[in-house]
Amino acid sequence: MLVQVEPLIPALRRYARSLVRERAAADDLVQDCLERAVSRWHQRRDGSVRAWLFTILHNLAINQFRQSAARGSHVPIDESNEDDFSVAAAQDQKLMYRDVMNKLAKLPKDQQAVLLLIAVEDLSYADAAKVLDIPVGTVMSRLSRARERLQQELEGPSNGEASNIVSIRSARE
Repeated sequence: MLVQVEPLIPALRRYARSLVRERAAADDLVQDCLERAVSRWHQRRDGSVRAWLFTILHNLAINQFRQSAARGSHVPIDESNEDDFSVAAAQDQKLMYRDVMNKLAKLPKDQQAVLLLIAVEDLSYADAAKVLDIPVGTVMSRLSRARERLQQELEGPSNGEASNIVSIRSARE
Protein backbone atom coordinates (compact mmCIF):
# COMPACT_ATOMS: atom_id res chain seq x y z
CA MET A 1 0.00 0.00 0.00
CA LEU A 2 2.69 2.52 1.00
CA VAL A 3 4.57 1.80 -2.22
CA GLN A 4 1.50 2.83 -4.23
CA VAL A 5 0.60 5.90 -2.15
CA GLU A 6 3.92 7.55 -1.27
CA PRO A 7 4.88 8.68 -4.81
CA LEU A 8 1.48 10.40 -5.15
CA ILE A 9 1.86 12.64 -2.09
CA PRO A 10 3.56 15.57 -3.93
CA ALA A 11 0.79 15.61 -6.56
CA LEU A 12 -1.87 15.45 -3.84
CA ARG A 13 -0.20 18.37 -2.06
CA ARG A 14 -0.10 20.43 -5.28
CA TYR A 15 -3.76 19.79 -5.97
CA ALA A 16 -4.74 20.54 -2.37
CA ARG A 17 -2.68 23.74 -2.40
CA SER A 18 -4.33 24.91 -5.59
CA LEU A 19 -7.76 24.22 -4.12
CA VAL A 20 -7.38 25.81 -0.69
CA ARG A 21 -4.53 28.24 -1.51
CA GLU A 22 -2.98 27.96 1.93
CA ARG A 23 -0.04 25.68 2.67
CA ALA A 24 -1.04 24.60 6.19
CA ALA A 25 -4.65 23.94 5.20
CA ALA A 26 -3.46 22.01 2.13
CA ASP A 27 -1.16 19.84 4.26
CA ASP A 28 -4.04 19.17 6.66
CA LEU A 29 -6.26 18.23 3.73
CA VAL A 30 -3.67 15.80 2.36
CA GLN A 31 -3.20 14.29 5.81
CA ASP A 32 -6.97 13.81 6.15
CA CYS A 33 -7.02 12.23 2.70
CA LEU A 34 -4.22 9.81 3.55
CA GLU A 35 -5.82 8.90 6.87
CA ARG A 36 -9.09 8.16 5.14
CA ALA A 37 -7.33 6.14 2.43
CA VAL A 38 -5.44 4.04 5.00
CA SER A 39 -8.52 3.42 7.14
CA ARG A 40 -10.62 2.48 4.13
CA TRP A 41 -8.02 0.70 2.01
CA HIS A 42 -10.11 -2.46 2.12
CA GLN A 43 -13.02 -0.58 0.48
CA ARG A 44 -10.94 0.41 -2.54
CA ARG A 45 -12.18 -0.97 -5.82
CA ASP A 46 -9.93 -2.18 -8.59
CA GLY A 47 -8.63 0.68 -10.65
CA SER A 48 -6.29 3.59 -10.33
CA VAL A 49 -5.03 4.31 -6.81
CA ARG A 50 -4.18 7.80 -8.07
CA ALA A 51 -7.75 8.50 -9.17
CA TRP A 52 -9.09 7.05 -5.91
CA LEU A 53 -6.84 9.29 -3.77
CA PHE A 54 -7.68 12.38 -5.83
CA THR A 55 -11.37 11.56 -5.42
CA ILE A 56 -10.98 11.38 -1.65
CA LEU A 57 -9.01 14.63 -1.59
CA HIS A 58 -11.49 16.42 -3.84
CA ASN A 59 -14.49 15.27 -1.79
CA LEU A 60 -12.82 16.33 1.46
CA ALA A 61 -12.10 19.76 -0.01
CA ILE A 62 -15.68 20.17 -1.19
CA ASN A 63 -16.91 19.24 2.29
CA GLN A 64 -14.56 21.83 3.82
CA PHE A 65 -15.76 24.51 1.37
CA ARG A 66 -19.36 23.78 2.31
CA GLN A 67 -18.61 23.86 6.03
CA SER A 68 -16.65 27.12 5.84
CA ALA A 69 -19.34 28.74 3.69
CA ALA A 70 -21.94 27.77 6.27
CA ARG A 71 -20.03 29.10 9.29
CA GLY A 72 -17.74 31.72 7.76
CA SER A 73 -14.03 32.08 8.38
CA HIS A 74 -12.51 33.12 11.66
CA VAL A 75 -8.87 33.78 12.41
CA PRO A 76 -8.05 34.85 15.95
CA ILE A 77 -5.70 37.81 15.99
CA ASP A 78 -3.49 35.97 18.49
CA GLU A 79 -2.79 33.24 15.94
CA SER A 80 -1.82 35.61 13.14
CA ASN A 81 1.59 37.08 12.53
CA GLU A 82 3.04 40.01 10.62
CA ASP A 83 3.39 37.91 7.46
CA ASP A 84 -0.39 37.62 7.26
CA PHE A 85 -0.63 41.39 6.80
CA SER A 86 2.48 42.07 4.73
CA VAL A 87 2.70 42.51 0.97
CA ALA A 88 4.92 40.20 -1.04
CA ALA A 89 7.96 41.56 -2.84
CA ALA A 90 7.32 42.76 -6.35
CA GLN A 91 9.13 40.00 -8.19
CA ASP A 92 7.90 39.14 -11.64
CA GLN A 93 7.52 35.39 -11.19
CA LYS A 94 5.67 35.70 -7.93
CA LEU A 95 3.39 38.38 -9.33
CA MET A 96 2.69 36.35 -12.46
CA TYR A 97 1.96 33.25 -10.36
CA ARG A 98 -0.37 35.20 -8.12
CA ASP A 99 -2.11 36.76 -11.13
CA VAL A 100 -2.70 33.36 -12.71
CA MET A 101 -3.92 31.90 -9.40
CA ASN A 102 -6.31 34.82 -8.90
CA LYS A 103 -7.67 34.44 -12.40
CA LEU A 104 -7.94 30.69 -11.89
CA ALA A 105 -9.89 31.36 -8.69
CA LYS A 106 -12.41 33.39 -10.73
CA LEU A 107 -13.34 30.29 -12.69
CA PRO A 108 -16.37 28.35 -11.49
CA LYS A 109 -15.33 25.57 -9.09
CA ASP A 110 -16.37 22.81 -11.50
CA GLN A 111 -14.22 24.23 -14.31
CA GLN A 112 -11.36 24.94 -11.90
CA ALA A 113 -11.30 21.36 -10.64
CA VAL A 114 -11.25 19.88 -14.16
CA LEU A 115 -8.50 22.24 -15.32
CA LEU A 116 -6.31 21.48 -12.30
CA LEU A 117 -6.76 17.72 -12.49
CA ILE A 118 -5.98 17.51 -16.19
CA ALA A 119 -3.54 20.36 -16.87
CA VAL A 120 -1.63 20.37 -13.59
CA GLU A 121 -1.97 16.85 -12.21
CA ASP A 122 -1.90 15.20 -15.65
CA LEU A 123 -4.88 12.93 -15.04
CA SER A 124 -6.57 11.42 -18.05
CA TYR A 125 -10.07 12.56 -18.95
CA ALA A 126 -11.39 9.21 -17.72
CA ASP A 127 -9.59 9.47 -14.37
CA ALA A 128 -10.73 13.09 -13.91
CA ALA A 129 -14.28 11.97 -14.67
CA LYS A 130 -13.98 9.30 -11.97
CA VAL A 131 -12.55 11.78 -9.45
CA LEU A 132 -15.36 14.26 -10.07
CA ASP A 133 -18.04 11.61 -10.64
CA ILE A 134 -19.16 13.11 -13.96
CA PRO A 135 -19.23 11.82 -17.56
CA VAL A 136 -16.09 12.13 -19.71
CA GLY A 137 -17.95 14.40 -22.14
CA THR A 138 -18.70 16.80 -19.30
CA VAL A 139 -15.01 16.80 -18.36
CA MET A 140 -14.09 17.71 -21.93
CA SER A 141 -16.63 20.54 -22.20
CA ARG A 142 -15.73 21.97 -18.77
CA LEU A 143 -12.04 21.82 -19.66
CA SER A 144 -12.67 23.60 -22.94
CA ARG A 145 -14.71 26.33 -21.25
CA ALA A 146 -12.15 26.68 -18.45
CA ARG A 147 -9.23 27.04 -20.85
CA GLU A 148 -11.12 29.56 -22.96
CA ARG A 149 -12.21 31.62 -19.98
CA LEU A 150 -8.76 31.56 -18.38
CA GLN A 151 -7.19 32.62 -21.66
CA GLN A 152 -9.62 35.55 -21.88
CA GLU A 153 -8.80 36.53 -18.30
CA LEU A 154 -5.05 36.39 -18.97
CA GLU A 155 -5.24 38.35 -22.21
CA GLY A 156 -7.25 41.12 -20.58
CA PRO A 157 -10.15 43.09 -22.00
CA SER A 158 -10.92 42.92 -25.69
CA ASN A 159 -11.13 45.98 -27.93
CA GLY A 160 -14.67 46.93 -26.97
CA GLU A 161 -14.24 46.67 -23.22
CA ALA A 162 -12.88 49.18 -20.77
CA SER A 163 -9.31 48.75 -19.74
CA ASN A 164 -7.53 49.59 -16.51
CA ILE A 165 -4.75 51.26 -18.52
CA VAL A 166 -4.97 55.04 -18.62
CA SER A 167 -3.37 56.87 -21.52
CA ILE A 168 -1.42 59.95 -20.59
CA ARG A 169 -1.58 62.83 -22.98
CA SER A 170 1.34 65.07 -23.57
CA ALA A 171 1.14 68.65 -22.24
CA ARG A 172 1.93 69.87 -25.80
CA GLU A 173 -1.31 68.54 -27.28
